[in-house]
Amino acid sequence: MPEELETLSIQEQFDAIIHQEDKIRIREFLNNQNISDVAELVNENDEYASQIIGNMSTHRASSVFKILDLSVQKEIIQELPPLKTAELLNELPADDRTAFLEELPSEVVKELIKTLDPEERRITLSLLGYPEGSVGRLMTPDYIAVNADWTMTRVLQHIRDHGKDSETIDVIYVVNDKGEFIDDMRIREVILADPDKKVNELIDYRYIALKVTDDQESANQVFKMNNRMALPVLDDHNILLGIVTIDDVLWVANEEFSEDIQRIGGTEALDEPYLEMPIFKLFKKRIVWMVVLFLGEMLTATAMGYFEDEIARAVVLALFVPLIISSGGNSGSQASTLIIQAMALGEITISDWWRVLRREIISGLLLGSVLGIIGFFRVIIWSQVFPAVYGPHYVQIGITVGCSLVGVVLWGTLSGSMLPIVLKRAGADPAVSSAPFVATLVDVTGLIIYFSVAYIFLEGILL
Repeated sequence: MPEELETLSIQEQFDAIIHQEDKIRIREFLNNQNISDVAELVNENDEYASQIIGNMSTHRASSVFKILDLSVQKEIIQELPPLKTAELLNELPADDRTAFLEELPSEVVKELIKTLDPEERRITLSLLGYPEGSVGRLMTPDYIAVNADWTMTRVLQHIRDHGKDSETIDVIYVVNDKGEFIDDMRIREVILADPDKKVNELIDYRYIALKVTDDQESANQVFKMNNRMALPVLDDHNILLGIVTIDDVLWVANEEFSEDIQRIGGTEALDEPYLEMPIFKLFKKRIVWMVVLFLGEMLTATAMGYFEDEIARAVVLALFVPLIISSGGNSGSQASTLIIQAMALGEITISDWWRVLRREIISGLLLGSVLGIIGFFRVIIWSQVFPAVYGPHYVQIGITVGCSLVGVVLWGTLSGSMLPIVLKRAGADPAVSSAPFVATLVDVTGLIIYFSVAYIFLEGILL
């Protein structure tokens, strides 16, 4: 590379050579960059995405391709020549290839699978055959397996012969002649052991493994609790089918987190980057929840109509309706968000519902009491400054507002905390008990609580 280019940034160097149409020079430049830097070039120069991938060595191109966003991957596959597409897909690790293909329409998948080599096609079809969202979709068959009666010398030679094709050599997996999983051991143990020592002399037969049908979210919890870089995947007969590595699990966890955040906000999960999603498709993702929440809010208007006579006799009560229902909605949204996050992190299970309920009762009473006291004194102080606003019964109105806030905040907290657990127990996604949904629910019930308390304290006075 000319010395004058070496002082420029990677983007500036790329701009300087891409228009020269010198494929050899472009290829040399791209193959000399870090994988992450090339991925950044692709993201910043999407018009050249397929050209960048197409001009790299196949191995490095696959390393870049697998860390790109799905929308960019689709664009590259559409623009690459068929031969280059076949080379790229065959070079991709089986788990990354499966993750990409499962996001495509079935007719496209059928055509792309035809481009795979027989062995890669067999592996891909096998992985795609497992249920969506299962560990089987994440695993790779590229691992190092050894026999229990091998010596360390033979194990090391096996690693030298086959390690380059393995997803990782940090962990070595021990199987018997039938392919049944026995144990695993770290590469460190192999290197430090006596060359004549046998595998069965090092292993302790205590291991952590995943089932091929396990949920991907549960796999995330297993990795987190056991601090592992890779875990074996077994079938019901204890046959070692593959391994799952931490990078794949972290990728899934990131996607699950993004989906949960979107659902908490009251929308369906987006399967494409926001700016790249067609506006009509984005509209369809949002309109369903908007209609549901709108219909829910219509119940609030119904409740207001039910108490129309009370409002007519004591107009002052209407002044506090926004205050009451917003406080309940806020407390419900807080509780819902905290519980959904705790469930996602594995801190709470369905069996913990009673502990959650007790904590939220205390929290709701404390939060409601603080807001109730503030609301009471606000009425008292305001009535001293503007006596005509609340009239001579301002104390009773202040007590009504204060007690209503305690009840509504307590109810909002209980609703927000229990609804995710109930949905989880019913087999639904807890994230759908989104903050807007809880707020809508509490709006309606909050009005009922407010006017019921008003009856208690203002009957015979204003009502």
